[in-house]
Amino acid sequence: MLIFKILRRPEWETFRTSGSTQGAPVDLADGYIHFSTAKQVTETAAKHFADESDLVLVAFESDKMGADLKWEPSRGGALFPHLYRELRMDEVIWDKSLPLGATGHIFPEGVV
Repeated sequence: MLIFKILRRPEWETFRTSGSTQGAPVDLADGYIHFSTAKQVTETAAKHFADESDLVLVAFESDKMGADLKWEPSRGGALFPHLYRELRMDEVIWDKSLPLGATGHIFPEGVV
């Protein structure tokens, strides 16, 4: 199953350059890397990135992350994927810009 990470452009560029990341500031504070499923990602964008336009949506294959990926209750009791290790660039399936439109973020076709 594809899972998604929303990164600000500078976070994405740092990740690409270094080849790995411990995540965004919220991930560092919480001790794990936050992801969303396709059903969760629009709400994640609206809740945590409402006014941000220079974002990157990055897709990963959950089955390839091993035992360090845990599905834990979060918003509304829904299970969210959380990664308890650094994220590696070689795990990226694809990345696409996530611009902000008049009514919210414009997701790539086929994601939501």
